[in-house]
Amino acid sequence: MGGGGRYVLGVLEAIDLRGIVDIDAVLPRPEIAGDEPVAIVRDIIADVRIDGDRALRRYAERFDGSIPECFAVEPGELRAALDRIPPTTRAALETAAAAVDAYHRAQLVPEIDHRHNGIRVRGRHQPVDRAGCYVPGGRAAYPSTVLMTAIPARTAGVPHVAVCVPPGPDGSIPDVTLAAASIADVDVVYAVGGAQAIAAMAYGTESVRPVDVIVGPGNRFVAIAKREVAGVVGIPSAFAGPSEIAVIADATAPAELVAIDLMVQAEHGPDGLSWLITWSDDVLVAVEESLEQLVPAAPRSADILATLSTNGFTAVVEGPEQAVEVANLIAPEHLQIMTADPEALLSGVRHAGAVFCGTLSPASIGDYAAGPSHVLPTHGSARFGGALSVRDFTKELHIVTVTAEGLESIGPTVEILAEAEGFSTHAESVRMRRP
Repeated sequence: MGGGGRYVLGVLEAIDLRGIVDIDAVLPRPEIAGDEPVAIVRDIIADVRIDGDRALRRYAERFDGSIPECFAVEPGELRAALDRIPPTTRAALETAAAAVDAYHRAQLVPEIDHRHNGIRVRGRHQPVDRAGCYVPGGRAAYPSTVLMTAIPARTAGVPHVAVCVPPGPDGSIPDVTLAAASIADVDVVYAVGGAQAIAAMAYGTESVRPVDVIVGPGNRFVAIAKREVAGVVGIPSAFAGPSEIAVIADATAPAELVAIDLMVQAEHGPDGLSWLITWSDDVLVAVEESLEQLVPAAPRSADILATLSTNGFTAVVEGPEQAVEVANLIAPEHLQIMTADPEALLSGVRHAGAVFCGTLSPASIGDYAAGPSHVLPTHGSARFGGALSVRDFTKELHIVTVTAEGLESIGPTVEILAEAEGFSTHAESVRMRRP
């Protein structure tokens, strides 16, 4: 089959791209937003802006099943939770935290000091005052996301870090999540989730102090909410929504490893995306057979199957070059290259949140302990956005000092350009200072 034909062999829908010139036109684009979710989110944001904590209580009862006695978790509970979790879990969290901190410390930029013709310009990366980290919850606990958001903020020098987490039906937050907040030196944890948490961190309520930057992944409503409040607070350019993966595989890749890695991101639940990209019909068949064996046996098989049956695809391509072309068009959150020579394909990759090379490098390593933040661009936003980094918590501050020599050197240029733009006072402010 060819010419853009689509067919289902098992779990994944296959799309034959061999011979297709305009690949972008035939690739499916799962809808994340739409008018209805955007309208819902806008109503939630408006409610929180007007009613503050009362709105948060209404949404907690509606979406979480209970209303926390206090939205802010008692500070002592974070340390107590750290003592309650198993020692092995605590050690794993501390190991992961050290890796995240070490990687992001390597991103810190020293002050730039540039001098030219009597003018000194210093560039300083100044951290924001307050950062808000959104950590998903409800369906599962995500202590790793606490580490992946709060630690880069702390490493960047942010003095106050807040975390919002959806509470469970009993109004509590899992110990492992609170323990991670303790390890990451979080200042306050709020038992608030969903789009209402984003609104609360952006505009503030009686209980939740507003922040300067909001980061963290979430479902489509959370991701849309962050877009809606952009401009009021800093929001990284990437769309950090439901999880995605694309795996480029050739005949050397063990089919069961390809299959399990396609399942990994689907395990997070609905609205995710899983792509297999291959130029081998044998690989396609073998991976499908592995999926049919592995999916039913998985503890979260319902979530995995729901994602794969709606947003699980195989792109059958002509060869490695077209495989990379397809991957760039998808611009996935996670890209795994499971081929005989991953480095040969890596040079062509332009758009992906994170790339994992070889059969021993599953995206799961990046999700927990490789070091870089696992908050990555989704929904194609890897075309213009990247992984969460210390840069998302800082802004560049320019400090300019001009000597008499510098004023004489650059002054005439400023005067001429200011007059050309019709701003005579700009020109005069320089002219008055020159001898």
